[in-house]
Amino acid sequence: MKFTDGYWLLREGVTAAYPAEVLDVTESDGALEIHAPTRPVRSRGDLLKGPVLTLRAHTPMPDVIGLTLTHFTGGESRGPEFELTGSGATPRISYDDEHATLTSGELSVRVARGGPWHVEFLAHGRTLTTSGDKSMGIMRDPTGAHHLREQLVLQVGTSVYGLGERFGPLVKNGQVVDIWQADGGTCSEQAYKNVPFYLTDAGYGVFVDHPGKVSFEVASEVVSRVQFSAETQELTYYVVYGPTPKEILRKYTALTGRPALPPAWSFGLWLSTSFTTSYDEKTVTSFIEGMRERELPLSVFHFDCFWMREFHWCDFRWDARVFPDPEGMLARLKDRGLRVSVWINPYIAQRSPLFAEGKALGHLLKRPDGSVWQWDLWQPGMALVDFTSPAARDWYAAKLEALLAQGVDCFKTDFGERVPLDVTWSDGSDPERMHNYYTYLYNRTVFEVLRKHRGEAEAVLFARSATAGSQQFPVHWGGDCEATYESMAESLRGGLSLGLSGFGFWSHDIGGFEGTPAPALFKRWLAFGLLSSHSRLHGSSSYRVPWLFDEESVEVARHFIRLKLRLMPYLYETARTAHTEGVPMMRAMVLEFPDDPGCAHLERQYMLGPDLLVAPVFSDEGDVTYYIPEGTWTHFLTGEQVTGPRWVRERHAFLSVPLLVRPGAVIPVGAVDDRPDYDHADGVTLRAYGLRPGDETTVRVGDVTFTVVREGDTLRATCSDPAAPWALATAGHETRAPAGTGSLTLGPEPS
Repeated sequence: MKFTDGYWLLREGVTAAYPAEVLDVTESDGALEIHAPTRPVRSRGDLLKGPVLTLRAHTPMPDVIGLTLTHFTGGESRGPEFELTGSGATPRISYDDEHATLTSGELSVRVARGGPWHVEFLAHGRTLTTSGDKSMGIMRDPTGAHHLREQLVLQVGTSVYGLGERFGPLVKNGQVVDIWQADGGTCSEQAYKNVPFYLTDAGYGVFVDHPGKVSFEVASEVVSRVQFSAETQELTYYVVYGPTPKEILRKYTALTGRPALPPAWSFGLWLSTSFTTSYDEKTVTSFIEGMRERELPLSVFHFDCFWMREFHWCDFRWDARVFPDPEGMLARLKDRGLRVSVWINPYIAQRSPLFAEGKALGHLLKRPDGSVWQWDLWQPGMALVDFTSPAARDWYAAKLEALLAQGVDCFKTDFGERVPLDVTWSDGSDPERMHNYYTYLYNRTVFEVLRKHRGEAEAVLFARSATAGSQQFPVHWGGDCEATYESMAESLRGGLSLGLSGFGFWSHDIGGFEGTPAPALFKRWLAFGLLSSHSRLHGSSSYRVPWLFDEESVEVARHFIRLKLRLMPYLYETARTAHTEGVPMMRAMVLEFPDDPGCAHLERQYMLGPDLLVAPVFSDEGDVTYYIPEGTWTHFLTGEQVTGPRWVRERHAFLSVPLLVRPGAVIPVGAVDDRPDYDHADGVTLRAYGLRPGDETTVRVGDVTFTVVREGDTLRATCSDPAAPWALATAGHETRAPAGTGSLTLGPEPS
């Protein structure tokens, strides 16, 4: 939200009060409390005038410092609040004549005790960002609404990333971003996944701890500052010190929660019935048989909306006209080695039998007059489940438990964005704060059902909406994109932006959701989709089975499905890193190469894990331009090499895509290419790329650890399991280790 009219003026009807100086500083419970009048105190008469802003500096964990800005304290906190899980920290507090300083780990916040108002964040003696004159403020807009605002300086050359899954430019500088859940597709400034956290390439990130609407002006209203504001009397934000982008994400996700580790089977291909298509068990079986006959490995079959009867969403009952024997059908699908996903949402249509039941039990969201909130958008007369009520959560969970008992394995948790404000929540939550937070309660409820009945290792969702902390309940997909190259590119931007917001796992609709892709687009999107964290064939009004496009699409699908399954030893260890450290599987280039200025704005390529560079092709002809960082990189599919830093132009056939291996990497490649959930260490091949003399690399595959060392012209590998069969390979060489061998030597490696 903008408050100013250029440099000198406020917008018409806006009033502002800014901290002018420090009146006093006190210390309590390991925190600093600063009282800041909004006008200079020249005489005792100035002490009779307000407002006064209170600033509290505190720390939840090392290298993270929070500032809480408060105007009036008389209100009641109605919630909800983000659930933070900081590890705790004991700050160091110091004073001198000029400053009061709180330090946590390597990060300090320093407040000027005399002279003009000035707050500074520092690490290792270097200023990260500051809040100075007319930055922090109490703002009233033309309607009289009360906002708290902060502006943090962006040093020259600093780029800003994150703020959730946003489909515009990856670098947010110059953008206006409102943290407000909306169902706007992938082609607008609206977002399904809004996260009030931004990351910079200057050593720090900022998390605004407010679940309601937060308005960000990112180098827009003031081009040298990031501004954020919210309509509230108290606002907390945390500065997270890295110094690297990866370290920032590690610490941010330690504060807000790390992703669960999805089961290995979820990394295989998901095939959907699609949205408005006509289907029954015969149709489903024809798809599955068609995949089998064409040797296209399939891991999950997904039933979209119409597994339930029209106008009954959700009643969690199979449409008996189409699926008269759901238990038998699910058993038959299981016999084929498939997992089953079904579509759900948190809305209850008026024709659903659960509407009357939920109303009678008080589980549906109400208006202030006590009536059930309803509207006709999406489903006629639909209501929302009130997930702030523990009883409503248990009621909803019980409906899902019945499906799990039938044989369903997981759920696509669609929607959760359009949450009204003219309502009264069961626990008294503030409707404005609950609008974004609703998705957290919804997806947590479903994830906990799966964790309870399927176990920690088997729980996985396919979720659309999210907010801060929702990364704990993977996987998330990119929502409703169009069948165009432009939409394919915007989907990638959204996924990379979400990864820079703390989310480890992300997917998208291969071929686009709206419309039917041309065969060439479908084949290009197959390569991209199968080199993503999770891979799903799904559309709106048309099926996505490859043979409906052309026979070459079948060949392309087979090629990239099997490639992904062979890469599972590498991919699943990358997934473990996302789970344990909060570093995403699909990584914007700046995350791996923060010191390479050529990577700062790259948004048409990414790193899949630490060592594989992927540059999707966005044209029928196959022309692609991508950037190679320093070193000699190797094309994984062909063995050709290219040395950077440089831009590369290539033309790729449909069975190819730029997939390059980082110099010095060892990629474990599996022995199985027809399923993702196999023993990844059994028969694995370690492919070594560009190790220099003296280099040593450790590779984990499941419970087995390999160490690869280059000694002169010899590569030597050792394995923690002497009984494990494995192989070592490099350019022009491959040596297989017989079972029981703990080490092997490879002959001279080509230079």
